[in-house]
Parts: sequence; C-alpha cells; structure tokens
Amino acid sequence: MEISEIRQKIDETDRRIVELLNERAELAIEIGKKKAKKSSNVFVPEREQQVFSRVTKSNHGPLPSSAITAIFREIISASRALEKPISISYLGPPGSNTHIAVTQRFGSSIALSPAESITDVFHEVEQKKADFGVVPIENSTEGIVTHTLDMFLQSELFICSEIFVQISHNLLSAGRDISRVKRVYSMPQATAQCRGWLRANLPGVEIVEVSTTARAAIICKDDPDSAAVATKLAAHEYGLNILKENIEDSPYNRTRFLVIGYTEPPPTGKDKTSIVFSVPHKSGALYRSLQIFEQENINLTLIESRPTKQMPWEYVFFIDFQGHEADPHVRLALKTLTEESLFVRILGSYPEAE
Repeated sequence: MEISEIRQKIDETDRRIVELLNERAELAIEIGKKKAKKSSNVFVPEREQQVFSRVTKSNHGPLPSSAITAIFREIISASRALEKPISISYLGPPGSNTHIAVTQRFGSSIALSPAESITDVFHEVEQKKADFGVVPIENSTEGIVTHTLDMFLQSELFICSEIFVQISHNLLSAGRDISRVKRVYSMPQATAQCRGWLRANLPGVEIVEVSTTARAAIICKDDPDSAAVATKLAAHEYGLNILKENIEDSPYNRTRFLVIGYTEPPPTGKDKTSIVFSVPHKSGALYRSLQIFEQENINLTLIESRPTKQMPWEYVFFIDFQGHEADPHVRLALKTLTEESLFVRILGSYPEAE
C-alpha cells in the first residue's frame, strides 16, 4: 500500500478507537452511578490490577506490554474521573519522585495536592482534604523511610496500594557548564544514592540538604552556580538544563511508595499485608512472634523496628508479608500473634505490586 492508503487505514482505526473509548466511558459512568448509591469507593486498586493483568495477557504485539499498561492507566484514570474526580496529596513540590509515583499509579486525570512533608500528606487525607495520599516507604539501596513508619503509629489511615518506581537521578542546573557548579541541592536519600558519582565528578562541592528533590530544583533554578539532584520531570517543570543523566550509583535503584486512605481492598489472590506490633520484654518473645509466620508458611518481605517515642528503649515492629488478612492461614497467624503480643494493628492488606 501507498503511505496515503496506510494513513487512511490509521484514520479509520483512530475513529473506531474513539468510539470504543466513549462506549467504555459510558459504562464507567453507569458504574459510577451504582457506586454512588452504595457509597462505594471510586478507586478500586484490586479491580485496576485485574484490568492491567488481563490486557497485558491478551497483548500479542507489536506494542510492548509496558505501553499497553501505560495506555490503559490513562483510560482508567479518565474513566474514574467521570465517576467522581479524586484528589491525591503527595510529597511535593511538583516534579518530585513521589509526583512520578502518583501519575504512575493514578494517571493524569486527578486533582493533585502537593504537600510540604510526609506528616502533611497524612493530615490532608485524615482531614478529608484529599481522597488519598502517596508517600515513600523504602528505597532498594538506602532502606526504610522512618518518617513514614512513625506516622502510622499516630494515624488510623490504611495502606490501600503500593507502587514501585525505578529511580533515575539527574544533575540539573540553570547553567550549562558543570565546571561552574559550586553547590548541589537535594534530599539526603537522593545524595546518598549518588554518593559515588558526586565524589568522583564534583569533589569538594558543597552538598546542601533540602526536603525533596523538587524543592532542590526550585532553589537552584535562578542560580547557574548551583545544581540539583532531581528528576527529568523537575527539569521540565522548572526549565532547568540536564547536565548529566542517570547519576545514581546503582542501576537497580527503586523506591517503593504507599497509597494511604480509608479504602480496604478485598483479596485478589496476590496480596501483601502490613502490620505493626509490640512484644513484651521477655526472652525469645520476638523469636516466637516471627516463628508464627513460619509455621503458617507466610513469607515476610520486610521487618523494621522503631522506637515508640513514649518510653526509652521501647520498640515496635513493622512487618510486611505476602497474603491478605482475610486468607484463612493469615487470619490464624494474626490471631496467634495477637495472643503473644502487647498489641497488633493491621495497617492494610492490598494488591501486591509487580
């Protein structure tokens, strides 16, 4: 076929795609009406996970499954907005890695509410100023985000979903000459993840810690002698030049983020549960608690201890494990753990991210 003929076929295909998208949107509106009558949640992470799984399994190319997932993420986001617009509070400003996590999970058809701190994200959701919040919880190279864990000791919010984001750090500046850089701004976790590169390429340059990578970009956008370790999205948001891409020390640098809110997703068959508990000061108490999970063949994926901040040397333990609190063997393990512990609180059972 000639190019003109191929383009005609593309135009016809586009027309059919638009028709089908609007047909799908009409169905989403009907679902929204039924949800409103039942006061059901608009964000249903387990259902969205099923959609992504189904469409990628039916994909036979040439589009890669990652592209299909990205397309359907936006379709779901736009359809969800027709049911009821939702607002997301996140650790900002715009251009932060948490901002990237939000769009990766919710798409672009949402109301964004950047917050100054993780505490502010929790408060925005608790006060119903935002429907959900997104906060970082752990990084594959630098470990746990303790501030997020500590907030769960004060909050009644649940974990509704999790997001894994491949982290790519870049050196951004208003200037174009890396030799002019006298100081580098970024958050402590980001500079730690680029420690080797900064030492090798910018020895002796002052490192200034700020709250987020996006905040670093804002600070240096009018100073060509400063640079920020931040995202490409931040470069776009604030009109900065990318002096060097991918300066992270590890190519396997990923951060896990949590979606927090009042939604409690049902089991999907591939779930994760997060809990916090405390054990009495007795020999072997923690060992016996962890042994409960081994006896029920439950795989632990994270364990962290944090001081209670109420009494010196008093600790609580945060655990993530595979399974849903409604699963019989998980329910039995949690019942036994409750009998062995001072307290147990389930922070959430939610679909396990890929």
